Amino acid sequence: MSKPAVFLDRDGVLNIEVGYVHQIEDLQLIAGAAKAVRTLNDLGFFCCVVSNQSGPARSYYPKSHVDNLHRRLVELLEQEGSARLDAIYYCPYLSPAAGGTNPDFSAWSSWRKPNTGMLVAAAWEHDLDLSQSFMIGDKATDIDMAHNAGLTSILVRTGYGESVLSGNYQHSTKPDYSSSDLLDAVDWIKKKTHLRPQKKSRQDRI
Repeated sequence: MSKPAVFLDRDGVLNIEVGYVHQIEDLQLIAGAAKAVRTLNDLGFFCCVVSNQSGPARSYYPKSHVDNLHRRLVELLEQEGSARLDAIYYCPYLSPAAGGTNPDFSAWSSWRKPNTGMLVAAAWEHDLDLSQSFMIGDKATDIDMAHNAGLTSILVRTGYGESVLSGNYQHSTKPDYSSSDLLDAVDWIKKKTHLRPQKKSRQDRI
């Protein structure tokens, strides 16, 4: 049976927005992010990052650097909240017209937001019900992608979210809900779905 998911943008939602992260140690979680992800884990949602990461396409750093950043993200979530991500999808591609310079990654991609490729791939590979799923992001492209795929959209005010809501960033967009941060967004999902933390089996408690 297909299961619901909560898809999360990375920068500005889970970790503090600092632009392109060139140093691994500069990736730091937003306060409360680990607790929010742990709540999603306890509620039984499939928890998945979907992120545009054009650094490799812009020749800022190799794709391996993005993978290392995600390893740090996973470690910080575990350390700060015993939280886990069930999957991470990201798009390292960017068309030459949009600024791509590395020939290995300079290309148009159906995975780049607001295209829905990452969501479709996740749904196919993990048997997810997109119609019952949520997308949490801080950019207009996150909200547009959610609407393009039939998800419920939430815009957080962290990262670029405040600018999106004030109309000063990208273009105007209307999320299904706007929240102060990821914790607030997860609380809204919990109330909307009326879900309660799942009981752990004896094996899970050991």
